[in-house]
Amino acid sequence: MTKKKNNIFNRAVLAAMVAVTAHFAHAQNPAPAAPQTKPIVLTGATIHTGNGQVIENGVIAFDKGIITQVGPAGSGNTSGAEVIDVKGKHIFPGIISLNTTVGIQEIASVRATLDFNEIGEINPHIRSLVAYNTDSEVIPTLRGNGILLSQAVPQGGIVSGSSSVFYTDGWNWEDAVLKKDDGIWINWPSFLARSFNFEDFSVTMKRNEKRQEVIDKFSGVFADAKAYADLKDPSPINLRLAAMKPLFNGSANLYIRADYAKDIVESVKFAKAAGVQKIVIVGGDESYKVAAFLKENQIPVVLNPTHRLPGRVDENVYLPYELPGLLHKAGVKVAVTYADEWWRTRNLAFLAGTSSGFGNISSEEALQFITRNAAEIIGADKQIGTLEKGKHASFLVSQGDILDMRGNDVEMVFIKGGKVNLDDKQKRLYEKYKDKYGKK
Repeated sequence: MTKKKNNIFNRAVLAAMVAVTAHFAHAQNPAPAAPQTKPIVLTGATIHTGNGQVIENGVIAFDKGIITQVGPAGSGNTSGAEVIDVKGKHIFPGIISLNTTVGIQEIASVRATLDFNEIGEINPHIRSLVAYNTDSEVIPTLRGNGILLSQAVPQGGIVSGSSSVFYTDGWNWEDAVLKKDDGIWINWPSFLARSFNFEDFSVTMKRNEKRQEVIDKFSGVFADAKAYADLKDPSPINLRLAAMKPLFNGSANLYIRADYAKDIVESVKFAKAAGVQKIVIVGGDESYKVAAFLKENQIPVVLNPTHRLPGRVDENVYLPYELPGLLHKAGVKVAVTYADEWWRTRNLAFLAGTSSGFGNISSEEALQFITRNAAEIIGADKQIGTLEKGKHASFLVSQGDILDMRGNDVEMVFIKGGKVNLDDKQKRLYEKYKDKYGKK
């Protein structure tokens, strides 16, 4: 190749590389919010604090990422602050999504993007913390519907590993994490096993014959872990057993996946006998049957998605919608989730909205299922969950009620005081195709 042709070829390759780089740069997620540099005051909005209080024509002020004032408009000092008029809008605490694989699962059909399940049955030392991917295309779609925090949860085995709680904004997991290793997750064996017949599409139920075998394994693991936790200076270090030590001193939750009433009661009794200090039931389809037991033992429940059909043919068709309200009125602390349906998590607010409509509870009570209650369950209620002085300035501004599809129109989001860019892939695709398909 001559020198002239070689130069032309090099320029063509360079131009192509620039074009490809520009294309992918445009498709990247927006950069995380810059830290807050000066005090900010929002005035005129209806403020839903998350603890049941509603402030009409309110003001919320924050500085260095911390809320400094929440109250009626006209109160407090706005000198030197950036004042934003949000009259007619609504301000809510950031929604908290528990029991999700957001950040550790991207594309279901691409194995390389699935980082939520490890080989083996007993993996308490596996941490979702270091697997969390802040560049996930799913995360920005959550912010647009008001979800500002999510709990990344490992799956699989009988002891799945530990979860961590992240803000939906950050350069990497170190930036985004709010609470590291908040709890260990286990899968309690179900009393009944389901089998599906693909020939006639029938479902049969029978007693789980392997149930006791799994419970015996749990007994061995927890006995070993408790004995290890009682050692002052264990040597050599056992990573699996060391990971379970926080369960026995109350610094981490034990999250038990259980749905049937019998399984819920037996698993809680087992965990208490093993010396576990903080227990959370996850799933809880039949938790309403043992609500008195849960209240007596102060066991919170993180429910499965409630936008579904009943689990049994003889159940009330509206039972899933009513379930959060039933537990709440029975005195059980409850949170609603989309579980491992990471791609639907953005609709979490509407689960709470439905529970208000069918559960005979107020919308402010239902709001707590995805804010205050969730924060208390994970042990982060001193930082998040409600809008109060001294807590993180992590909240959203919406046109209307975020629990209602007609009102959930998020206009602004602040995470630890930084104003977050609300662009995401779905919005970019909408802009790309609206003109093409909008023309008649």
